[in-house]
Amino acid sequence: MRDLASVKATLKAQRIELPSWAFGNTGTRFKVFGQPGVPRTPLEKIDDAAQVHRFTGVAPSVAVHIPWDKVGDYADLAKHAADAGVRIGTVNANVFQDDDYRLGSVANPDPRVRRKAVAHLMECVDVMDATGSRDLKLWFADGTNYPGQDDIRLRQDRLAEALAEVYTRLGSGQRMLLEYKLFEPSFYTTDVPDWGTSLTHCLATGPHALVVVDTGHHAPGVNIEFIVAVLLRLGRLGGFDFNSRFYADDDLMVGAADPFQLFRILHEVVRAGALVPTAGGTGGPSTRASTPGGDIAFMLDQCHNIEPKIPGQIRSVMNVQEATAKALLVDTDALAAAQQAGDVLGANGALMDAYNTDVRPLLAEVRTELGLDPDPYAAYARSGYQEKIVATRIGGTPASWGS
Repeated sequence: MRDLASVKATLKAQRIELPSWAFGNTGTRFKVFGQPGVPRTPLEKIDDAAQVHRFTGVAPSVAVHIPWDKVGDYADLAKHAADAGVRIGTVNANVFQDDDYRLGSVANPDPRVRRKAVAHLMECVDVMDATGSRDLKLWFADGTNYPGQDDIRLRQDRLAEALAEVYTRLGSGQRMLLEYKLFEPSFYTTDVPDWGTSLTHCLATGPHALVVVDTGHHAPGVNIEFIVAVLLRLGRLGGFDFNSRFYADDDLMVGAADPFQLFRILHEVVRAGALVPTAGGTGGPSTRASTPGGDIAFMLDQCHNIEPKIPGQIRSVMNVQEATAKALLVDTDALAAAQQAGDVLGANGALMDAYNTDVRPLLAEVRTELGLDPDPYAAYARSGYQEKIVATRIGGTPASWGS
């Protein structure tokens, strides 16, 4: 059994990044549902994210999405974040919401469109420079819908060329994180459909090109913790997009559909000693150039369509904390002994004992020791912030999906 003081120290040092877009209006492909009090500007998104950190104490960085969070002066955006008690984290590119990208972005058969897409990725690196961000995250909707629509191999060549070009633009300590997605919006071929394709491109691009695992971007039944373990072994796991899914890319609250899966994933992270950042934390510059896979960006990537935004993010952070605490409580000595002895049930029991532990009292103690309310969700409800933003955010255009 791990030393309880060590478990507490690790939980206090945990860092979970928030997505700016989770605070705006979102919806399904059929309808965007508006809520009162949602942010109207990127600065107000930062303000709302800061509330999550205020009550949880472990969410000090905010991922931005360009151009959804485009502003005139990104240094001012970073200063606003710092004044609010948080910082700018991962910069996410957007090469999927322009008419030119109907047939793809960096893999498009038209060289003009490819140049336009690469120029946007370079712009995102400029944003990283201005905000002090460490990570550039890339997700491509590129692919095809019909056999024969385009040359599959040539599309991979175009993708590799674009990644190499952008990689050379990265500054010292900056990283490129390549996400993958099984399908949608491309249903015949997707240019980066799985972790193997992402890893292949990362290995070819350079040591600071790393894979992002989105927990919703897999076929039903895929063993995600196996993928995590392999990428950790190779030092190529750059980050997570945490969410839940009941079928595919639902982007529901992390831990909602399968909390046991979240525990299993975090068990692999804890086993690898990769839970706590070693240099500056998520969203800050990394000094570990010799081990580029050493710092993992743990980020939420969710849409709160029918539930309130800030409470949804707080609950999600709490879900990750609970799964982490259980992973930290695994009796690793007993587990290793059972594995070595071939004791199948004993090994499984060691994991289940930790998973079935009620860690809420432990986390309440951790928060109290950090000077926080032991129940972040209830504390936010009492704070009056929700009523304040509903009353004051009148006028303007509410931030919305794709804004």
